[in-house]
Amino acid sequence: MKQRSAVDPVELEIFKSLYASVAEEMGAVLRRTAFSANIKERRDYSCAVFDRRGRLIAQGDHMPVHLGSMPLSVQAALAAVDLGPGDVVILNDPYAGGTHLPDVTMVSAVFAHSAEGERTKATSPTSRRPGALRPLFYVANRAHHSDIGGATPGSMGTATEVFQEGLRIPPVRLTANGQLQHDVLHLILQNVRLPEEREGDLTAQLGALRIGRARLLEIVDRYGYEKADAYARELIAYTARLMRQVIARIPDGEYTAEDFLDDDGLSDEPIRIAVTISISGHRAGVDFTGSAPEARGPINAVKAITVSAVYYVFRCLIETDVPASAGILEPIEIIAPPGTVVNARPPAPVAGGNVETSQRIVDVLFKALAQAIPMKIPAASQGTMNNLSLGGRDPRTGELFAYYETIAGGMGARPGRDGLHAIHTHMTNSLNTPIEALEYAFPLRIHRYAIRRGSGGRGRFRGGDGVIREIELLADARLSLLSDRRKFPPYGLQGGEAGKPGRAYLIRDHRRRRLPGKFTIDARAGDRIRIETPGGGGYGSP
Repeated sequence: MKQRSAVDPVELEIFKSLYASVAEEMGAVLRRTAFSANIKERRDYSCAVFDRRGRLIAQGDHMPVHLGSMPLSVQAALAAVDLGPGDVVILNDPYAGGTHLPDVTMVSAVFAHSAEGERTKATSPTSRRPGALRPLFYVANRAHHSDIGGATPGSMGTATEVFQEGLRIPPVRLTANGQLQHDVLHLILQNVRLPEEREGDLTAQLGALRIGRARLLEIVDRYGYEKADAYARELIAYTARLMRQVIARIPDGEYTAEDFLDDDGLSDEPIRIAVTISISGHRAGVDFTGSAPEARGPINAVKAITVSAVYYVFRCLIETDVPASAGILEPIEIIAPPGTVVNARPPAPVAGGNVETSQRIVDVLFKALAQAIPMKIPAASQGTMNNLSLGGRDPRTGELFAYYETIAGGMGARPGRDGLHAIHTHMTNSLNTPIEALEYAFPLRIHRYAIRRGSGGRGRFRGGDGVIREIELLADARLSLLSDRRKFPPYGLQGGEAGKPGRAYLIRDHRRRRLPGKFTIDARAGDRIRIETPGGGGYGSP
């Protein structure tokens, strides 16, 4: 008689869906209860589930730049705080597993019944004695707050130090034993421009963690923890096996590439990002040696961002629907030299590293892989998130306001298909702020929102077109833009032409002035900011 495998493939699929559904429901709760347009409209958040060892089991289909980096925030939280029941750790420190300061992460542990069926009694939250209460799972979420203090509204200006970018929060308890730590909350709210909105968004994050803990306990009550944990481990191992199989199909060898950020916003010098991808059997090495040193401006990426970009690119190579777990990175070694633009050290400014440098890391990784597997790699997409932030005092209410948005562009053409128009690509998965919601919430008026026709690169398959978004200020405001692909356009592949680079203009008194890709200026009521985003590269000879 054939012996039955210890792992039932049907049950494995069930547990994959169960854990993914927990992350997705957490995201739904966060979105529906948030105060800010950036979270409830644009969905700039992510949620994930981790096993008792702090390894990623599942995540929602949210923001790639958050999800690949969130495990490092969980590790930082666990290293700093001994989590007990009812504890929630909050952090945003880019140098402790975070990405940039507006991305605020929360981490909580999941405790359940003891083996005897009685509720386990918690010891002191700081106890590490043998026999101390241990969690079964961890849940975490990350949300981009539209302002976290600092020198500019939106906390995304052209800073020269991380201290200028906003409030930096190390891993600390926001709740302890289920009780909100009001002193910690008040410290945060006193350092941001919109305390009521921040409190609402933070409370939404707490609610998302609460639903995640409840759903995981339901899984444990139904299947037992031993089985739930075993399948969590198997999901990670299954993903790792699939990743090894994909890598093994890439021809062995070394594949090198380079690409450039336009500048750091403070000088005109291009910023080089270099990579060598080494394939040997079922393992891959990704080495960023040769990348530019840390920049003075805010385009530095911490290592969590670089790891996140590698995670995203290699996950894209798996053609089947796989658990988005820690297994992706098991067969991959990442080298990111400290002190470079892909692994910055404090106090380097990092606001744009999360949103701009992450995109260029993706571009250079795909550019290298196109040498090895050309029929699977698309041309470059717009390669920027076009981060627009502004704030001032709303004349309608007399209150401060802060607005932040990323603006879509063209997708690169793919082998066999044109690129898509007006879409967020690669490390961002957000939506736009609908015009009705934007004009209701902020003293702004949209004058034009259209596809930028003809901006996609020509080719056998054409790159997708970018967009034009023109916004009038109805109040004086400080305005910042962090964008790229203004000097180095999105590349085409296999003979396809590059997409058109992006542009930005300030329109005042019917006169139009060209703006750089990165700036902070004081604008006045009646001014318009017009952003034309890049098109994607073409694929194949036109």
